[in-house]
This record gives sequence, structure tokens and C-alpha cells, in this order.
Amino acid sequence: MARPRQFDEQDAVVRATDLFWRRGYNATSVRDLGAELELTPSSLYRTFTDKHTLFLRALDHYRATDSAEAEQRLDGAGRPVRQVLRDWLLWLVSCPSDGESGRGCFVVNTATELGTADAEARQRTEAAFEVTRQALRSLLHQGCRDGELPTDLDIDATVELLFTTVLGLRVRERAGHDPARLTTSIDAAIQALGPAPATSS
Repeated sequence: MARPRQFDEQDAVVRATDLFWRRGYNATSVRDLGAELELTPSSLYRTFTDKHTLFLRALDHYRATDSAEAEQRLDGAGRPVRQVLRDWLLWLVSCPSDGESGRGCFVVNTATELGTADAEARQRTEAAFEVTRQALRSLLHQGCRDGELPTDLDIDATVELLFTTVLGLRVRERAGHDPARLTTSIDAAIQALGPAPATSS
């Protein structure tokens, strides 16, 4: 009979997520993970196979939690579309509740660090990016239907513009750029949506 594990596996994934998020994949060693998770190398390998497998699980965990919150914040039900977008973009670059700024987004960090070199990681980052695109597309369609955005708005092009803005904001936040300047960029992106259609009196 196998000996029961003496630790919470999901908690270990959460802690590994935090470490990979802070340090990146290449800068995080198996020794670092063992110290963070309080596991011997043999226990770590027995449970997670290898560093790469644990990294993918950490990325999946981050995607599940971050994507859920992003989708909730992009839910425009009952709120002006421009305000929903602005609040969401500001949230992306705001200091987290734990006060640790400059971490950026784990998904964006992974995409910029590993690029196309890691097929499994890339599949996950692209899937996460597509969730963001779809949420933006849904919100823009809502704005056009409700008369808040121009009816002739090129939604596909606008999604790409906003998505590119999101990636840029994430990188600039990680680089420690002035939040006031990031807010200026956000407001310019919102203005690019065009004026609200005039209502007939």
C-alpha cells in the first residue's frame, strides 16, 4: 500500500504558481521549488514528475483563477461599456492587495519569456489570450447593440487594438512605469472607441 502524502498537493501548486510568477520559469530551480514547497527533490519528482510538469500545472491554476476574475470584471450587465473597460484596464495595472507591484501577468510573462520555444506553455498562453479576446468581443457587441458604441465599429479590429493595449499595459506595469502614464494610455484607448451615437430627441 502506498504511503499517503504528507502535504496538500493543491496548496503546493498554489505556492509553486506564486514562485514561478515572481521568478519566471528559467530562473526557478528544482531546489528553489523544494524550499518553497518544503519538499525533498524525490518527493517533488514523485508527485509532479518534473519541473516542467509542475510549471504547466501552475500556469493552469493561474489561468483558472485570473481568467475567472477577468471575465467577471468584463461583464457589462447594467453598466456603461466604456466604464467597464476602463475599470478593467485600471485593475490590470493596479497594485495587488498584497502590495507587491511589478509582477505583471503570469501568462504574459510566460509568453514573453518562452515565446514559441515551449509548445505546451504556448498552447496555454494562447488559450488564455483567446479568452480575453472573446470577452472583449462580447462587451463590444453589447455596446453596439445598446447604442453606446458606433454601429459601424469594426469590432474585430477594435478587439485586436484593445488586446494589444492590454499586453502593453501588463509589460509596462511589470517594468514599474508610472501608473499615471498608464492611465493616460488607458483613457486614449477608450477614446479610440469613438463617440457615442447621438440620440434623437
